[in-house]
Parts: sequence; C-alpha cells; structure tokens
Amino acid sequence: MFWSEAINSFLLAFPALFSIINPIGGALIFREATADRSVGERAWIAGRVGLYSILVMLVSLWAGTYLLNFFGITLAALRIAGGLVIAVKAWALLSGPEHKPQSAEQAPPPAGEAAAVAFFPLTMPLTTGPGTISVAIAFASERPQGASAVGGFFLGASLAAAALALVIWAMYRSADRLIAFLGPTGVATLSRLIAFVLLCIGTQITIDGVQATLKPVFGA
Repeated sequence: MFWSEAINSFLLAFPALFSIINPIGGALIFREATADRSVGERAWIAGRVGLYSILVMLVSLWAGTYLLNFFGITLAALRIAGGLVIAVKAWALLSGPEHKPQSAEQAPPPAGEAAAVAFFPLTMPLTTGPGTISVAIAFASERPQGASAVGGFFLGASLAAAALALVIWAMYRSADRLIAFLGPTGVATLSRLIAFVLLCIGTQITIDGVQATLKPVFGA
C-alpha cells in the first residue's frame, strides 16, 4: 500500500507540476534575464533557483493546507485564483509578440546580486509562482486516508518535486544550448504550444474551483 501510493502520487504530481512550471519555457526567460552574467555565474544562479524551487514546492505540499486554514481561505477559492493567474499569464504569452531571444547587450538584467535575484524574481514568481503553489496545495489536499497511504502519498509527491527541481536546474543551466538547438523558429513554436497548454490547464483549474463553490448551492 505504501509503495503503491508513493508511485501513484509521483506519477500524478510530476506531470501536473511540470506543466505549470514549464521549465523549458522558463529556461528561455532565464537566459534573457541573466544574459549580462558570465557562464559560471549563470550556472550558480541556476543551481540556486533549483534549490529554492524545491523548497517552495515542499512547503506548499506539506504545509499549504494548514496555511489556507489559518488564513480562512477555501480550496475552491485557491483553485479559482490560481487558475485565473495561470490563464492570464498563458494568454499574455499566447497573444503577445513573437518571442525573440535577445543578445547580452539588449537583455535587461534583473537588478541586484546573483544571490538575491536567484529567489526574486527568478524563482518567485517566474519559476514557482502562484500557479505552482496553488496546484501543489490542491494536490496535497486530496491525500488519502490512513497513515501508510498518507506517508506513501507525500513521499511520492516530494520525490516528484525533487525530480522537477533537478529538471529546472538542468534546463536553466543548459539554456544557451537549448536556444541554439531550437533556433528562432523552434523557440517561437514551442513557446506558443506551451502557452496554449498552460491556458487550458488554468481554465480547467478555474472550472474545478467554480464547480466546488456552486456544488452546495445546486447539489451534486
């Protein structure tokens, strides 16, 4: 029961979080935001972003439900707000001008030292923002009953967060090679495709929140 729940939790949590975080699209943004920095410094920042990302995901998974209860926020409200944030962001990416990678001279770097910008804005909100937090909390709220099942559930979800943090680190560290491999057309096509999928995910999360809100009024 323990290991079955852990495997099932991992297989559910990883694709859900991967779709929201979008490390491939994030790597393109990361490259532009750190274009003025050296290769070594970008690699160090990528490692920090990966570390901070797993901390954000683990706190959301393990303590997010209790924080919602403390502030009196319902899960339905979280889903609606998180879904809208995701949908608005995806729509801006989908309907905005075509993405064109900038050179080191053109890209506006984030202000501050590397240690500071690694958390804000590169981790929060660019990598693990409100959408990631809302999905992680919503996922944790559906944990099964029983000590063994709950243990397996959180082990699998935590391993999914750790695996995703490694993917974030690898993608951000390899952002230069990724852009060179895709080329301008590939970057533009992939960005649009990911934005559309993200828009669908945000819409579905919002619909789930609205249904949960209206269910007591109209019944099952």
